[in-house]
Amino acid sequence: MLEVGTKAPAFSLPDQNGAVHTLEDYKGKKVVLYFYPKDNTSGCSKQACGFAKLYPQFTEKGAVVIGISKDSVASHKKFEEKFGLPFTLLSDVELAAIKAYDVWQEKNMYGKITMGVVRTTYLIDEDGVITKAFGKVKAAENPEKMLAEI
Repeated sequence: MLEVGTKAPAFSLPDQNGAVHTLEDYKGKKVVLYFYPKDNTSGCSKQACGFAKLYPQFTEKGAVVIGISKDSVASHKKFEEKFGLPFTLLSDVELAAIKAYDVWQEKNMYGKITMGVVRTTYLIDEDGVITKAFGKVKAAENPEKMLAEI
């Protein structure tokens, strides 16, 4: 996990509609950047729906919510439509941002060691500096905790 106080790594990734987003696009806003393992899984769906429910409060506080996983643009589009997600989902199939933000790690699933995305959320300030970093977050609790941090 990246250290608080460090400059957030730049990224350039397509969203669920195929439009490319960069971190620079969000300069001047607080960014809740959350990394999650997979679209349409129970934990990831709970987390996304939690952010969706609280999204108006995030925007009131001048923050944007961005989710990143290694799923495809098409997968993100289906995920967005299924749950009516009002925020940006970025597709990182080549793991560029996932590795830059140090969330691609060994995971132990039922005694089997695999590599995967560790559910992690960063709060990035208006100047692109990481002000909060939370690793191995609980999906259902993460949206409320992040709202309280802003």
